[in-house]
Amino acid sequence: MISAIGIGPGDPNYMTRLGEARLQKAELVVGFETVLKLAGELIPASAERVVLTYRNQEDQLAHVAARHAAGARCAVLFMGDFLFSGYQMLERLERACGERVERIPGISAAQLVAAAGDVCFDETTFITFHRRGDLQPFQQRLVNTLQEGWNAIVIPRPWDFMPHEISRYLIEQGVDERHPLEVWENLSGEEDHWSGTLASCPDSFSDMSILLIRTLTPIPSAV
Repeated sequence: MISAIGIGPGDPNYMTRLGEARLQKAELVVGFETVLKLAGELIPASAERVVLTYRNQEDQLAHVAARHAAGARCAVLFMGDFLFSGYQMLERLERACGERVERIPGISAAQLVAAAGDVCFDETTFITFHRRGDLQPFQQRLVNTLQEGWNAIVIPRPWDFMPHEISRYLIEQGVDERHPLEVWENLSGEEDHWSGTLASCPDSFSDMSILLIRTLTPIPSAV
C-alpha cells in the first residue's frame, strides 16, 4: 500500500487520525527534508526514510514505486494538504506508481488563515503559486478575483513570486493599491503576522508565508 498523507501546515496536530495510523505502520516514509523533520517522532524508527529534493524527486519516486510494487507499506508526506499546494508532486508519484494512490488530506495553512482572518471560503478564492511552470493563468485569476470583489488567500512561490512581488504585480495590473493585505508566517508555529495594504507590502517574508488579500468592499453578512 502507498498513501499520500498531508501532515498539516507545520504542525502534525493537524494531521488526521487516519493519516497518523498509516504513517505509524509505514515501512518506507518519503518527503522533503522539512516535512520529514516536522513529522518527527510519528515516523517509525524502523522505517526507511527517503528524502526528496527538487532535483532528485523523479529518481526517488521511482525507488518508492519499486518498493511499493514489492509489497512495502509506503507513506509519502506532504506539507498541509496536497490538494492545496502539492498536487504536482502527487501527480509525479502516481505516474511513477502507474496507479492512483490512497489520498489522505491534512489541514492546509489556507484553512488556518481563513479561520484566523475571519473569512469564509464562500467569499474567498484560494490560489497557489507554489508550482512549476507558467504562472500567468493563475496571476490573471487573482487579478479577476479582486476586481470582482472577492477575498483571496494566496500561497506565494519561493523565491521569484513572493508577497511583495505579488503586490507589485497586482498594482501594475490595475488592482487598487488600497486593498487590505495580511501576511502570516509559520502560521501553526511561532506565528508572525503583518497587516497593511498592497502598496505597503515589505520585502521581508520567508518561504513559510501565506497571504490574505481582502476585498475593498466587505460582503454583507446574510445573518
